[in-house]
Formats: sequence, C-alpha cells, structure tokens
Amino acid sequence: MSGALAGKRIVVTRSPEQARDVVEGFTAVGAIVFILPAVSFSEPEEPGPLDGAITELATYDWVLLTSANAARFFAGRCRARAAGVPASAPPRFAAVGPATASAATAEGIRVEYVAREFSGLAMARELGPAVSGRKVLLPRSDRANQDLPRALEAQGAKVVQVVVYRTGGIGTHEACVSEMFRAADFDVVAIFSPSALANLQTEFGHGTMRRVAARAAFAAVGPSTAAAIREAGLPVAITARQATANSVVRAVAEYFSGGSGSMVKPA
Repeated sequence: MSGALAGKRIVVTRSPEQARDVVEGFTAVGAIVFILPAVSFSEPEEPGPLDGAITELATYDWVLLTSANAARFFAGRCRARAAGVPASAPPRFAAVGPATASAATAEGIRVEYVAREFSGLAMARELGPAVSGRKVLLPRSDRANQDLPRALEAQGAKVVQVVVYRTGGIGTHEACVSEMFRAADFDVVAIFSPSALANLQTEFGHGTMRRVAARAAFAAVGPSTAAAIREAGLPVAITARQATANSVVRAVAEYFSGGSGSMVKPA
C-alpha cells in the first residue's frame, strides 16, 4: 500500500492518544492527517457503583471489556482504589477485539478471550456456555446501549453494569480544523463510533454534515457506526470492518484504488 493515499487529506475524529496508530498508518501511505476529536472522555460523576464492583471483583467470574477506554479507565480506577488488577482468576477478562485487548494488556490485565468478530454481540455469542450461570461485570460508557447485556442475559449470564467512564462532546482541537471541516476541504472523514457522529452533528449541524458528505467520503469504523451514519440520512462511502488501524487504512486505500476488500461503496 506504499503511497496509496499520497496527498489525500483525511480527518480522523479521535483524540490524539487514541488516534496514534491510525495516524501513523495513514501517514505511512502518504496521507495528510488532521485530528478532530469528536468524542471526549472523563471519569464517572458517581463512581460508587464502580468502586463497589472493584471491591467485590473476586466475586465475578468474567469482566467483559468492550473498548480500549473501558480497559484504561477500569485499570486506572483499580489503581486509584489501591486495589490493583488481579493477576489470576477470578475474574477472567475478555475483550471485544485486538485493540481493546492490547490496551488491557498495556494496563496489566491478562485477557483470556478476544472476540473473533470484534463486536460485543459476537463476544456474547462466542462465549456462550462459558458465561451461562456466571456473574459478569460490564464496565461501560454512560452512553452504552442495552444490546450486549440483553444478549448475555439470553445466554444465562448474571450481568452487572457499571459506568466506568463518561462520553462527552467534541474535544480540544485547532480552530483551523473546524474551519476546514465546515468547508469540506478534505477527502475523507473517518468516524469511529455512533457517539462521534452524534457529536459532529451537534457541533456542525446536519446541513454542514450533508454538505461534507457530498464532497468527501465518510469512512465508518465498524458496522454499528455505518448504520448510525445511514440512519442520520448520510451516505457511507467506506466501512472498515474492524476497529484496527490496519483495517481502517486498508479500507480507505481500497476505496481510492477501486478495490473491494473491507470497504463498501455507496449505492
């Protein structure tokens, strides 16, 4: 893929810390990357339930991590509580995909299972009997939906949800990036979550989003993000099936080369 995106201007809607790998991937193939953090993250306002779960962590059979943020905030709260992250079972840890598993490992968490299809519903389905009758902890965003808990309960799991971080609005960025976004002065905007899309809509307005979509390609990371973009009445030019830097970069490169792979072209 060397030089596959030479000169292409790409807006990555993640924080600099989260975007490091994908920025490096795009830069390596010649793209010019701009950071517009469409989502910000912070500690929960009411940490009591989370602290209680950490205190009783040994009573859980599984902890399911559905994002890199969940892994980082969970481990950070464990350290803040001087509880540490348990080195052995119980509980066992599972991750929704390799990026989440990597973040968990970096925090000292031993991940025993990584979902093969990189989604929460797939993780619930794949774990199946392993969670049946078991106590499962879900440390999640305050905006997380109920699809995963319902799927786990359908498998017979005893699910406890706690808010481990809050998902907020647009993060700090250079004013020129906002101006460029309003002018649609780029080739691709990579959107990494439904929350990111919602915040972009709030910040810039639906009219601007439609104008941007008419001039640049929306790249959705994951099928749920692609569905959210379409539900907002906006076209999806590219879908990266996996939330990994390689998947995102490859999908965008294939779009411009006219290939197929993991990208989906609009009808």
